[in-house]
Amino acid sequence: MGYSRRPFYSTMVKSLLLILVSVVLGASAQVAIKWGTLGVTQEGLGAKELLMKYFTNVSVLLGLCLYALSSVTWIFAVAKVDLSKAYPMVAVGYVLVFICSYFLFNEPISTIKIAGLITIVAGVIMISQS
Repeated sequence: MGYSRRPFYSTMVKSLLLILVSVVLGASAQVAIKWGTLGVTQEGLGAKELLMKYFTNVSVLLGLCLYALSSVTWIFAVAKVDLSKAYPMVAVGYVLVFICSYFLFNEPISTIKIAGLITIVAGVIMISQS
């Protein structure tokens, strides 16, 4: 009987999928919260009133729920993968938020931002190869 790598491979793929799901949920949470804050008028409100408006906004609440789901998924992911390998993958969220910010909120793209993202992605690739 030959040695099979399938169980290890399958476990690793599932772990990477959990990490990816957690990162996508976290990035989606950021976008939902930003979307929600855009719908809240801040003028003339004190901190208490502003917090009440934020925490009763559907998009902000959705973002907080997505963060909770991201956290639960992350717990399952890091239970199976070395944290030193899993955590750098969170940086993929920066790229997702950057892209969403451009398309959804018309935030500007600059050369320095793109250079920073390339640096982040290169770092994640280097860490994942170690």
